[in-house]
Amino acid sequence: MTKKQKRNLVRIGIALGLFLVCLVLPLEKSSPLRLCCFLVPYLLCGWDVLWNAAVNIAHGQVFDEKFLMAVASLGSLALGEYTEAVAVMLFYQVGEAFQSFAVGRSRQSIAALMDIRPDTAVVLRDGRETEVDPEEVAVGETLLVRPGERIPLDGEVIEGRSSVDTAALTGESMPRDVSVSDQVLSGSINLSGVLKVKTSSLASESTVARILEMVENATDRKAPVETFISRFSKVYTPAVVLIAVLLALVPPLVTGGSFPEWVRRALTFLVVSCPCALLVSVPLSFFGGIGGASSKGILIKGAGYMETLAKARTCVFDKTGTLTRGTFEVTDVHPEAVTTAELIDIAALAEAHSTHPIAASILRAHAGHIDRKRISAVEEISGMGIRAVIDGREILAGSSRLMDEKHIPWKKCPEDHGTIIHISDSGRYLGHIIISDSLKPNAARAMERLRGLGIRKIVVLTGDSASAAEHALKGLPVDRILPELLPQDKVAQVQALGASDRPVLFAGDGINDAPVLVQSDVGVAMGALGSDAAIEAADVVLMDDRLEKLPDAVCIARKTMRIVWQNIVFSLAVKAVILILGALGITGMGHAVFADVGVLCLVILNAMRCLHVRTE
Repeated sequence: MTKKQKRNLVRIGIALGLFLVCLVLPLEKSSPLRLCCFLVPYLLCGWDVLWNAAVNIAHGQVFDEKFLMAVASLGSLALGEYTEAVAVMLFYQVGEAFQSFAVGRSRQSIAALMDIRPDTAVVLRDGRETEVDPEEVAVGETLLVRPGERIPLDGEVIEGRSSVDTAALTGESMPRDVSVSDQVLSGSINLSGVLKVKTSSLASESTVARILEMVENATDRKAPVETFISRFSKVYTPAVVLIAVLLALVPPLVTGGSFPEWVRRALTFLVVSCPCALLVSVPLSFFGGIGGASSKGILIKGAGYMETLAKARTCVFDKTGTLTRGTFEVTDVHPEAVTTAELIDIAALAEAHSTHPIAASILRAHAGHIDRKRISAVEEISGMGIRAVIDGREILAGSSRLMDEKHIPWKKCPEDHGTIIHISDSGRYLGHIIISDSLKPNAARAMERLRGLGIRKIVVLTGDSASAAEHALKGLPVDRILPELLPQDKVAQVQALGASDRPVLFAGDGINDAPVLVQSDVGVAMGALGSDAAIEAADVVLMDDRLEKLPDAVCIARKTMRIVWQNIVFSLAVKAVILILGALGITGMGHAVFADVGVLCLVILNAMRCLHVRTE
């Protein structure tokens, strides 16, 4: 609890005590001394409301909850209802204090993330250890990270072995073992051995900086329902003020009733009509949902994306790296005009400059020295393969589509159950290499959970052949597999699905799926820890490679939206009943204030449930 919150509680407590004393003082109802006595607790707990209402009016912002409370309480004072005037301010301040506490609790889940930003870094310069601000460390410098310390910047381990806790980034409790050549991320905790880390990013560009920026910005992006509530309150509040004025004037003029009685009803009407429960609970629910998700390693970029995620009924997956492990292995080699070793050697030379997982698998299968001087030119042909000039000869390594485009006859493989890389040398077909991937162990369970959450259609996009894709995805509850797609084809397919099955959720591995992530209604980057492209392009980022976090994200979004609508319906229903009863004179100011603050407290408590989400 902050000092300001404590001071406010003390102020409310003193005002409540003085109010109770005033209630038992033996003073005449119309006595000026009685007015003075009640003015003390009234001003003690309500001076800031009156001041803010006056300031807002001076700035042209008339119709807000402070204006309504000021008018209602001052009107009660004018009518001699001192008890009700103080009660209005007292209950309003209790509601505000409760709201402040709830917002503080919600912010704790976001603020906990801020603790992952290290304050200092130990850098090795000229053989000496120097403690500096992480902002002062350049790319390529060497950091010393001792056990128990947070890794201040992204980098590569160049000396030492240890276990690293990435729970603050991924929500995972299991530590990860790292050694020389492994990448480590800022914000992780070094658990055991001493590490020397060569930095690969500046502090402002590190993983932890991007995560914090994204979470901080998320709460500024409003959902359509939030925007509607804001627009609604701008019309609603002036309307109820007008109705209150008419309620105070028209009935006594038409029926000859008592002006004070109808003014009292109008003031009760004003108190009940205050839309603070709606204005507080809806953004607080989204705030809690975003905070609760972030604690599980699921970063949702804004309330609008959460609302869309909750509505999604069509889920589109990229295959490689999302549903499959993305760790390819050469499983067979079919040479035609050369030996197996020669075919692997030529393919490895052609793929030597590529960072694609397929290229990495060929290089692993080669397992020998590659003389890069033999390679004079390399060109990547998007979605089809590689063209390289080796020893002065044009080598092509890629799909059958690449062979067709270059008019090279190729041989169909009888074992068409993986990714097939065809190789040619100066227009002569040399053979092909079969590379296979395997499903992630949790893929089937994740899809079953999505089905249980009401996802009606599951589609997989892949650049593989139809038979290879069907073989790789065997056993998954998939509705459609769309094979042999280039990157631009994937964008077109997502757009086509969106035309009939919106909203469309697309989940990709976050490295080469940026165009599709942008085009989908809600793009989810899988296993995107440290990926610039994913964090920039995706609307939702799952910070580790666990596929089951996708249904977790849907669960969190659905629960948040349920709570939002529960609060909206409950607030409006209770207010409608109390407004009618107040207008009819059945309920008084005390009942109105208690009902208004009671509704506010209940919807805030309900909103705080968004912080704690059970995803199973």
